[in-house]
Amino acid sequence: MNSKFLSKNFFISFSIVALIYFLDRLSKIFVIQLDKNNLGSDIFNSAYLNIVLIWNKGIAFGLLSFDDEYFYNILSSIIAVIIIILIGMSIKSTKLKRYSMLVIVGGALGNLHDRIFFNAVPDFIDFHVGNFHWFIFNVSDIFITLGVISMIIVELIEKDNYDNDKKI
Repeated sequence: MNSKFLSKNFFISFSIVALIYFLDRLSKIFVIQLDKNNLGSDIFNSAYLNIVLIWNKGIAFGLLSFDDEYFYNILSSIIAVIIIILIGMSIKSTKLKRYSMLVIVGGALGNLHDRIFFNAVPDFIDFHVGNFHWFIFNVSDIFITLGVISMIIVELIEKDNYDNDKKI
């Protein structure tokens, strides 16, 4: 009975990570191909959304972006270690906390793939209002952000439940 449960959990967990990774790869391949066909990085422009390809050598939203290859490789190694830690933590976690970590892992694997094969992460979603532009990001970044937000919510709920249990 427990074996069936573990294999079902593994299948669901693997499917979440694989789906996010696949959606990310598909979107990046599509945008990179559009960029090559259009001979430029301005792919789509509208009042609030631009699709423009940039290559990000930093972490989320271009933070810690340096041209130093040594630093880049250290940063990529740290990201790989964090992914492994998150996988281990997700195995030990349950419910929403597990799935939050798996969503982060799926997105992080997508970006790690690009760091390894392209030495940069293609970002292309540019939301803006007038001249105010948000950071340019990609599909992996969306999932990483959603996973982190849900982890924060889970932690706040668990802390609130823990504090209420202490009062009783």
